[in-house]
Amino acid sequence: MRIAVTGSSGLIGTALTARLRADGHQVVRLVRRPPHASDEIRWDPRAADAGDPALGGIDACVHLAGAGVGDHRWTRSYKAEIRASRVLATRALAAVLATRAATAGDGPKVLIAASAIGWYGDTGGREVTEDSPAGQGFLSRVVADWEAAAAPAAEAGLRVAHLRSGLILGKGGGVLARLLTPARFGALPRFGPGTQVMSWISLADEIAAIRFLLTTGTASGPFNLTAPNAVTNGQLTAALHHALRRPDFPWLRIPEPVLELALGEMSSELLTSARVIPGRLTEAGFEFRHPTISAALKAELG
Repeated sequence: MRIAVTGSSGLIGTALTARLRADGHQVVRLVRRPPHASDEIRWDPRAADAGDPALGGIDACVHLAGAGVGDHRWTRSYKAEIRASRVLATRALAAVLATRAATAGDGPKVLIAASAIGWYGDTGGREVTEDSPAGQGFLSRVVADWEAAAAPAAEAGLRVAHLRSGLILGKGGGVLARLLTPARFGALPRFGPGTQVMSWISLADEIAAIRFLLTTGTASGPFNLTAPNAVTNGQLTAALHHALRRPDFPWLRIPEPVLELALGEMSSELLTSARVIPGRLTEAGFEFRHPTISAALKAELG
């Protein structure tokens, strides 16, 4: 297949691009700067002349672009950036795909669009599936609008699947990279009570799931990309110390008020508790390589 990928320079995009090429697919990267290579196409969805990013002959599009939720303190301006980089970009891409389907008819037939388990918000650790309603917090509202922004593509006949990804454990970036430095010294604390449930997935399984959804012709709608065995924050901390052969000190923790003072509203992402079940993914026949946190950390940390 010839596959277009946005967000190809991020943690997921970099690994996915390499894996797809290893599988024999041709990857075209949509970038927001002047192209540096023959496999790149420039496209800025928020520019007035965004236009059509030359998607003729593309079989599928994987849309991963979006500002990092944990990259900066959630100021009013950065919250606007989080929303715009997801909702506006997805809306623009979906419009391009819908127009191409209605006119030229030679554009992608499949859209695999990034989403997040932020959809569910804080459920107090209760199990949730793809049928569960959206939460009420900032990220829940963003994710709901993010998924809705892809509607024009689905209405035009494209198969659209939404990736409700959990915490992605890959040593090359994301949450695991942030935790590794203190963990190497045996000094990674629990956050708040440490009992909040964290739904995660290994980077390898994230990439495998995206490839699975690309090639499963009946896969559409939301899919929870989370391992079947969620853990508490305390269990994740202990498992990471164990994987690095460092002592674990359960009493070492950062109280909620201190987190809120240091991180502001973003601290909610460390304290949110939701046990997200990958119901539709397993029902479709996907098999996890790393179903447990110990297996995932062993694979990622080698």
